[in-house]
Amino acid sequence: MNKSIIAIATSCLLTLSAGAAADVTATVNLASDYTFNGVSQTGNDPALQASLDYAADSGFYAGTWASNVDFGSSDDTNIEWDAYVGQYFQLNEKVGLDAGIAYYTYHGDSASDTYNYPEAYTKFSYNSSMGDTELNFWYSWDYFGLDVNHYIAMVAHTFEVAPGHNVKVSFDRSTSSDENKWSWDNKDAYNHYRVEYMTSWNGFDFDLALEDTTMDIDAADTRVVLSVSRTFSL
Repeated sequence: MNKSIIAIATSCLLTLSAGAAADVTATVNLASDYTFNGVSQTGNDPALQASLDYAADSGFYAGTWASNVDFGSSDDTNIEWDAYVGQYFQLNEKVGLDAGIAYYTYHGDSASDTYNYPEAYTKFSYNSSMGDTELNFWYSWDYFGLDVNHYIAMVAHTFEVAPGHNVKVSFDRSTSSDENKWSWDNKDAYNHYRVEYMTSWNGFDFDLALEDTTMDIDAADTRVVLSVSRTFSL
């Protein structure tokens, strides 16, 4: 249930918007927790993650991403491995559109592959002197392999507080169309709030985030998440 794809795709888009030629990159990330819209996917433990990405100057991109996961002692699933493909369109000098599809797969337990599911996404971006604003949507018609419709809507704004130092504030809402098939804390929807500070140093990218949800469960309570990553050109 990875939404780190957001960050990966954003990295591709930044490369494309800068007019870069086709490129292949690999990223390694170490995080204090792997959270999916505010919900820990690693039992509140650290995660080691890696991606391989291709971005063309035409706006086309594709990639794959993997992380360790931990869904509890009764489930031996330990790996999430995702793939995605999309197209970025620069509509004008301020507005961009990104559309694509991702497929999430799980491994480690005899039943892990029953969790696999597809997801389509559309993301709008608006660049102004006040920063970058995003309006993003995700939709799955077979969420977590349960034949249930699942929606996520997000609004986010990133602004520079000093050269090389950025803050991103985001709000998203996850909704299940059938809470009998999938729900969170016995509810068909929940909200997620996140504030993160981002900077780079000596080739490393640092992200420090404070996040919370409207759910009253241990895996989705208030938490601070630190991640350190490095991207390599291949």
